[in-house]
Amino acid sequence: MTISACITTHNEELNIERTLKSLDWVDEIILVDCESTDSTIEIAQKFKCKIFSQPNDSNLNVNKNYGFTNTSSDWILCLDADEVIPKALEQEIKLLLNARVKENGFFIKRKNNYFGRFLMHGGNYPDKQLRLFRKNFGKFPAKHVHERLEVKGKVGILREPFEHYPYRDIKQYIEKLNFYTTFECGFRLQQGIKFSIPRFLMILLSAFFRFLRRYIFKLGFLDGFQGFAAAFFDFVSQILIQIKLWEAKRNVRND
Repeated sequence: MTISACITTHNEELNIERTLKSLDWVDEIILVDCESTDSTIEIAQKFKCKIFSQPNDSNLNVNKNYGFTNTSSDWILCLDADEVIPKALEQEIKLLLNARVKENGFFIKRKNNYFGRFLMHGGNYPDKQLRLFRKNFGKFPAKHVHERLEVKGKVGILREPFEHYPYRDIKQYIEKLNFYTTFECGFRLQQGIKFSIPRFLMILLSAFFRFLRRYIFKLGFLDGFQGFAAAFFDFVSQILIQIKLWEAKRNVRND
């Protein structure tokens, strides 16, 4: 059995080389670049990548699906440009490809590195992601940026985790926080959800208890200050979405 790795990129010059180095064992790498203006493509050209260019759609999963259609292998491994496959997981996947498995897809545990520390508590691990699947058996619905890959048929789970390095520093975190909360605000507006004081108070209370659950009851405090930051910014993101909904309502009223 053969395997293709699929990656989408947009200005990932600081991450992409580490990711591509961890994929030197796959049969092909499909890289869909979304209007990068840095050296992402130049770095990718040093590796055995088949590079495609697509518009930078805010729903990243549209271009992930596009990458899947351009693969030529039996299996597809879907990764982000800030994710890495360790050697132990590489070996597990190789054994799987040589076996007669009945599953059409596999969840893989993800370890999230938060400002230099892997988060192992607070609901942040094992963070199972459906990333390995047979070609033509999986795709994203492409309706929401944080949706899960959908696979037809039986799905299993692998033992070894992969690694995720989403934030280099607080500046990048704030940029991503702004992007994702803006996307979520727009998505909710499309669904007819508007700002209201009762809903805001309900979400404020829910977000607070979610913070307590993650940081206290799910032992997020064992991950040190990074554990607190992860739980706190999760709380902030829920409130920021509501503030952006309020701003959208105000702007409509002022037009």
